[in-house]
Amino acid sequence: MNLAAIYHRATDQFCYPLNENELIINLQTGDDVDRVYLYEGDPYLAGIMGGKEKWAGARYEIYYKKRLKHHIWWTTTMRPQFKRSKYYFELHSGDEVWYYFEDGFYTEEEMNHEGKDLALFQFPWMNEADIFRTPSWVNATIWYQIFPERFCNGDPSNDPEGCLPWKSEPQTNHRSYYGGDLQGIIDKVPYLQDLGITGLYLTPVFEADSNHKYNTKDYRKVDPAFGTNETLRQLVDACHEAGIRVMLDGVFNHTGTDFPMWRDVMEKGRDSEYADWYMINRWPVELGRDTKDGRYYSFAFSDQMPKLDTNHPAVRKYLLDIVEFWMNTFDIDGLRLDVGNEISHRFLKELRIRCKAKKPDFYLLGEIWHDSMDWLRGDEYDGVMNYPLSTAINNFWVFEHWKKEEFEYAINKSFTTYMQQANDVLFNLLDSHDTSRLMHKVGNDLDVFYQQLAVLYTMPGCPCIFYGTEVAMEGAHDPDCRRCMPWEEMDAGVYDDRIRDLKELIALRKAHPAFRSRNFHFPNEIDDARVIEFMKLSEEEVVRIVLNCGTEDVGISVDAGRQLYARGYDSGVLSPKGILIYSE
Repeated sequence: MNLAAIYHRATDQFCYPLNENELIINLQTGDDVDRVYLYEGDPYLAGIMGGKEKWAGARYEIYYKKRLKHHIWWTTTMRPQFKRSKYYFELHSGDEVWYYFEDGFYTEEEMNHEGKDLALFQFPWMNEADIFRTPSWVNATIWYQIFPERFCNGDPSNDPEGCLPWKSEPQTNHRSYYGGDLQGIIDKVPYLQDLGITGLYLTPVFEADSNHKYNTKDYRKVDPAFGTNETLRQLVDACHEAGIRVMLDGVFNHTGTDFPMWRDVMEKGRDSEYADWYMINRWPVELGRDTKDGRYYSFAFSDQMPKLDTNHPAVRKYLLDIVEFWMNTFDIDGLRLDVGNEISHRFLKELRIRCKAKKPDFYLLGEIWHDSMDWLRGDEYDGVMNYPLSTAINNFWVFEHWKKEEFEYAINKSFTTYMQQANDVLFNLLDSHDTSRLMHKVGNDLDVFYQQLAVLYTMPGCPCIFYGTEVAMEGAHDPDCRRCMPWEEMDAGVYDDRIRDLKELIALRKAHPAFRSRNFHFPNEIDDARVIEFMKLSEEEVVRIVLNCGTEDVGISVDAGRQLYARGYDSGVLSPKGILIYSE
């Protein structure tokens, strides 16, 4: 048995309360482990610890498991009667048996040796205040991300000076303007509602001297090129009337150089009352070049985005007051934190307390591109932007020699990294304003484009598309991914078929609980290494998703009445690059 591959700790995603009554216990082993048993019970079953007690828990076999690339992930759910648990594991690999405790591995003889103290794993108390609770509405939400400057121009009177004619050709820089604004989004709320959207994520809308608005000048004032504070409130109200929640973008890691506090620092130097708001290492402060010399810290070495010290008490209070102002003024439903992994944990903990006290089901989302366990313990974010999932999905089509097991391993990895509560509200996406567009990633192959979307809309968490995905808009890396929405062509019916396909996937996600479920399984019954097949399970139904990523036709016999979605499927044959989703 490969003991080095076995790992557990009684914290984080390995052991945690799912709710007031259920305790999730997970174990990672090598793929040579055949069976796992759990000995579990109350810590005080045999008396007070430290005495002469000889503790022995009840023995349960762990049946549920997921395959990872080099490991197996075993999972079980316990219901501790007295809200606390003590346990250890029994591991089998053929005839080999080991017992796994907090202090390591023992044979049966060693475990039962006279005088041996056993260091068992313990979850001390399922404290209600510590249970990770995420907003229930998020899992059922269909998100749509809008980069306001390029979505729709609804009010030409507020167009910036030098505004260019609306077009969808490649963009060139961050200083080009085309006139998109909040009124344009208001005008298109009926369109979003018809598409099936129930959640709107807006990139920054507050005053800044760029088209992306990530270099904030005034957190309390909507950028004049987008409208007014009243326009933003009208947009939120219109969305709410249409059954659409609204999430704003909080840029709190850094400010712009025209932010009043930074300007005060530039004018007064060390004597500024805001000198400690920023992370300045060399005085006087110099602009005009990147910050790789370390004279002050900034976002991505940009001298135009100096980094705030979110540990500083005054900075924390200022930003918390800003969020409360947004909640009071605009009635928003969620907040996405830009550069969410560089903001202090202390601030994020305070932010959660403040927001949840005001609106318990408020959604806090972090922009983090890597393993985010440190932020998903229940006292900071609810979820994060699930870029690891988008990488997992994309890579299978990039590496054409990979077998379907690689896809299974990658998806399983994505959803064994965090607690189930976080998995329910992970923000799943295939592209965004920070990446090349999905259509560009797949080399303009429309069939692969829809295969990946089919995966997106059947994963746990909540799916989000970037504006224009419904028409398979092209676009390379930033800023080219931020093209203008092609409304003229859309109104002329050029993209009706593409929009209809996406609406169908959205409608299925909304209508079938299995699409949204955290429960999935890879049966791998089709004898083709490049045919992905997985099942989604809910209490009401079982749905099977089959994607032919190979080069040969695949025979699948499905009654027409069970078919939910199909592309490239006819007369029991699924063609290469085809999709078949059906109920069992």
